[in-house]
Amino acid sequence: MTMTMTMTMTMTMTTASVAWAGNEMTNSTAVASNKAVFLIVDGIPADVIERVFTPNLDAIAKVGGYTRAEVGGPLNDPAETPTVSAPGYMSLVTGTWANKHNVYGNADLAPNYDYWNLFRLAKAVEPPLETGIFSTWTDNRTILLGAGLADAGGVTIDFVADGFETDPQRFPHAPQDRHIQAIDRHVAAEAARVIEQQGPDLSWVYLQYTDDVGHALGDSPELDAAVEVMDQLVGTVWSAVQARAATQSEDWLILVTTDHGRDLHTGKDHGGQSERERTTWMVTNSQRLLPSFYQHPAIVDIYPSLARHLRIPVPASVAAALDGRSFIE
Repeated sequence: MTMTMTMTMTMTMTTASVAWAGNEMTNSTAVASNKAVFLIVDGIPADVIERVFTPNLDAIAKVGGYTRAEVGGPLNDPAETPTVSAPGYMSLVTGTWANKHNVYGNADLAPNYDYWNLFRLAKAVEPPLETGIFSTWTDNRTILLGAGLADAGGVTIDFVADGFETDPQRFPHAPQDRHIQAIDRHVAAEAARVIEQQGPDLSWVYLQYTDDVGHALGDSPELDAAVEVMDQLVGTVWSAVQARAATQSEDWLILVTTDHGRDLHTGKDHGGQSERERTTWMVTNSQRLLPSFYQHPAIVDIYPSLARHLRIPVPASVAAALDGRSFIE
């Protein structure tokens, strides 16, 4: 992101606001016209995204905003959360830190499904809403969201594109995990196709390859190049959102973020609580951003912000457990 726009950019605000009465919407017919898609692009520190040429992220930020953000939870607190991928994803989709959602690593996953993820919330409160997941890591759907599991609410995802990392015939293993980049391209294309043609109300797109490059080569020209490709794939999804919005009476929110930074010395590692590992970023087209968006929001703030945009009433029991607060008006 060649930062002609910075964290101090002028906020674009509108007078539009969501009409709420307690936990009830005053106009439930508005739900169908509000759509949201969030993208997690893996393992890109804020300093890298601000340095590398990312015209598509810049275009989204020009409509809405860009900010530095954080992961890792409160330091020296029971809620402190490893700066690792799956804990980051789970913090986003549940709006809670690891002491609640119980995901502390990428293996031996045992999520606490008592803390409702955003997809479960959508289906429980507004059953007609359609959801989609387009992911280079199948565990996002099958384990973290617990799709189809009774303990996780038996949630059904309406549109699914994942499982490709376990399909060696279609995506044979390539040196330096280049097959993962090929999967990312396919995932982004499928997400774009479904968004433009079907318009799910809530979609999650996950792209992995940037983290693989980081682990292999750390801070390097190869990482920068992978970030540029990632930006092109974000552009594929962003173009689909724009095309859909141009032909339908729908208010589309797109939000792009990352799950963790990288270590300061090499850029190959993460998982600790150093400033660079904790410092992430967010880009969105929302024009209803509150000042808190520019005040170092946390990844747990995305859940209530998406719910606010979608106008999904959050039950009191679910809201009481959230660690995040909406940065959308």
